[in-house]
Amino acid sequence: MPSVDERPVAEGGGGWDARPMLAADRGGFVDRHELWTQAQYAAAGQLRRVIDELGLELVRFSFADQHGVLHGKTLTRAAVPGALRSGVTAPSSLLLKDSSGRSAFPVFTPDARAGFAGAGDVVLVPDPTTFRVLPWAEKTGWVLCDLRFPDGSPVPFCTRSMLRSQIGKLGDHGYDMTVGVELEFHVFRAEEAAFAADRVGGPGAPGRPPRVGPVSGGAQLLHEEGLDRVDEVVQLLQRGLTTLDLPLRSIELEFGPSQLEITMQAGSARDAADQVVLARSAIRQICRRAGYHATFMSRPAGAATASTGWHLHQSLRERATGRPAFDPGPDETLMSGTARHWLGGLLAHAPAAAAFTTPTVNGYKRYLPFSLAPDRVLWGADNKGAMVRVVGGGTDTGARLENRSGEPAASPYLYIASQIVSGLDGLKHAIDPGPPTENPYAADAVRLPQSLGAAVDALEADPLFADAFGARTVDWYAKLKRDEFARYLAHVSDWEQREYFDLF
Repeated sequence: MPSVDERPVAEGGGGWDARPMLAADRGGFVDRHELWTQAQYAAAGQLRRVIDELGLELVRFSFADQHGVLHGKTLTRAAVPGALRSGVTAPSSLLLKDSSGRSAFPVFTPDARAGFAGAGDVVLVPDPTTFRVLPWAEKTGWVLCDLRFPDGSPVPFCTRSMLRSQIGKLGDHGYDMTVGVELEFHVFRAEEAAFAADRVGGPGAPGRPPRVGPVSGGAQLLHEEGLDRVDEVVQLLQRGLTTLDLPLRSIELEFGPSQLEITMQAGSARDAADQVVLARSAIRQICRRAGYHATFMSRPAGAATASTGWHLHQSLRERATGRPAFDPGPDETLMSGTARHWLGGLLAHAPAAAAFTTPTVNGYKRYLPFSLAPDRVLWGADNKGAMVRVVGGGTDTGARLENRSGEPAASPYLYIASQIVSGLDGLKHAIDPGPPTENPYAADAVRLPQSLGAAVDALEADPLFADAFGARTVDWYAKLKRDEFARYLAHVSDWEQREYFDLF
């Protein structure tokens, strides 16, 4: 079958410019607002060739919302060229919803936010360099998108663009960031084949969660036979994630029942964030189709012995030379002065950054002492109880900082962006992190926020993030999270019912 991109040189098929030059490809939204690089134009051509060669019939155009959850539209093969030229529209109100799908801001009143009144459209602008063929969905491709308003201006609440902006600021200081991902999650055996009536919910009132059963017994960290017992899951994930060209490094059995972890090869901050978004979605979809239920909720019911976390490894390289900026010099131990100041920034702004590293009510139930999870703002030299662990100095992998405070449900764009904002402030003000701790659960140390509400308080009290992201954006995010926390406080829990109903 001939490719739709085959055309004579006279019609723009050659030369240094990778932009499509057919008349039908000129003047679209992407071209008019100059939203793609040469690499993206070249990737778009390759995308269309792959669709033709593999006979793909559907392509999912997706963006990650404020919660790190994918939304978008699935287009037919015939509609893809138009979407590459002019994007795909979606209701702007998707950006105004809390985690239950409930709108937290007015839309149809005069006080609606500029650009969001009437639930008008935003434009999903595809990034062709992210294109994948989904191995679990027949003849289906996938591409990640950024958000723009219909006039071409940036949408301030596009989290992928927010991270890209912070990466740009880091580059202005002469650095590139390398990120390594350790992502823990639970996989349960699904015990319901279909939706029951009580599983159907609505905005602000989700339905009952699915009934599930364990796949492993727990308390068997890195146990080889324990991992072999869930080999069906391991093989499913290995095939699915590597077929997606994700840099999967390992699949490991974690301490808790039904708990697994994947690690991915370190890479650029932008690539790592995209990879986490795709990996989480892929794991959930692959598992569901095979009769399992995967969740990145940090502390689901039945997981009391061990919560899941997202350990984010980070280091810098000098952009001009490529030299590792965190490696200690001849007169330094553990790490360089640059790394120490970056670390100082992470610690100084940790309470406020918690709203991004741990953005759910449930995630704060992981902050427990003596649990391999941090609950205090401390750093240590290869100490897994500390919030930040310094590792790798003098090794082939190089010195890096491992922030262990994040939960696996965090938006990767906001999590990583919060680290850049905090670290750059540490560099700017030469913040000293103090000595390493040997007692990561020391009683006199500053505590991490104990709830989502406390984290939002800390975010609003720290002017750094409003300066970096914009006051409007921080207000938007804080409002979403306050609404989520308020719904939690208003809910009569099973604990309250058991504690008080028969007693009083």
